[in-house]
Amino acid sequence: MPTHLTRRSLLRGITAATAVATLATGLAACGGDSDAATSTGSASGTVTVGQFSNGAAKETTLKVSEVKSISAELPDAIRKSGKLVIGSGTLPSGSAPLGYVGSDQKTLTGSEPDLARLVAAVLGLKAETKRFTWENLFVGMDSGKVDVAFTNVTDTEERKKKYEFASYRQDNLGFEALKSAGWKFDGDYENLAGKTVSVGAGTNQERILIAWKKKLESEGKKLTIKYFQDNNSTYLALSSGKIDAYFSPNPSVAYHVTQTARTNAPTVNAGTYSGAGASLQGLIAATAKKDSGLAKPLADAINHLIDNGQYAKWLAAWNLSNEAVAKSEVNPPGLPLTDS
Repeated sequence: MPTHLTRRSLLRGITAATAVATLATGLAACGGDSDAATSTGSASGTVTVGQFSNGAAKETTLKVSEVKSISAELPDAIRKSGKLVIGSGTLPSGSAPLGYVGSDQKTLTGSEPDLARLVAAVLGLKAETKRFTWENLFVGMDSGKVDVAFTNVTDTEERKKKYEFASYRQDNLGFEALKSAGWKFDGDYENLAGKTVSVGAGTNQERILIAWKKKLESEGKKLTIKYFQDNNSTYLALSSGKIDAYFSPNPSVAYHVTQTARTNAPTVNAGTYSGAGASLQGLIAATAKKDSGLAKPLADAINHLIDNGQYAKWLAAWNLSNEAVAKSEVNPPGLPLTDS
């Protein structure tokens, strides 16, 4: 799973996040794809969100039943197979809270596979998850090994040439700050005047932060950007007050906030900003091969979950409520070709 180094590599998919689970030896050694156990819940008609999450999520059991009018929209081959093959681009190391091997050392857990299981339940299908390296995930969709990817894929106009989308989450960056500081990012770069902010070198968020720094300098104001070699060094600087905030992918912030909650230096998500910039809200979407006929039933299933409250509970369990969408859309406007 790639660590994003440029705007282009960011849009390849999964944003950088902290890996928290040690993979079973067989999974870690696998460079292509691997099956992972997928629990759909404790009983028929239920899905347990956050199962085996090792404290990254609040375990929540949700009742979800098949909706016949939606499952009837499925392509015949998938409906007759009785299963939805879900691709997860999380080999080799995993990425919390998006997708990683759980505390039982075998089950793929995370916000993305959990939503996939909820959607599969609405469609009346068994969720079967296959894990891939990021590059091989798309090969898997192209070859028919995978029906749909639920793995933090950004909706882009470039990808629409080969794939179709059903959006389900905002693609946001976040500011992590000490809870005791009481600082909030209000969406305006002016809010950063006088602050010291850490960011990963070569990332999309660095590009945005540097642009803001230049604007502030033109106004006679200062924004200091700090770089560290690894996340541990960054978090140490944050907890000790050497930096005011860390600007990183929002899911990474959401996860780390849960890890600091019971420490002497708890942090908060101090505000978010679209990964696509000020002019467009970036979106994360379920991704299937173009003309597969899956985008509409997927979007309808997600909207059923939204309308009936399970979607909000899924987000809340993973501390991602600030990335909620009001509605799942089929092939909504994506990041433009010039940026993707």
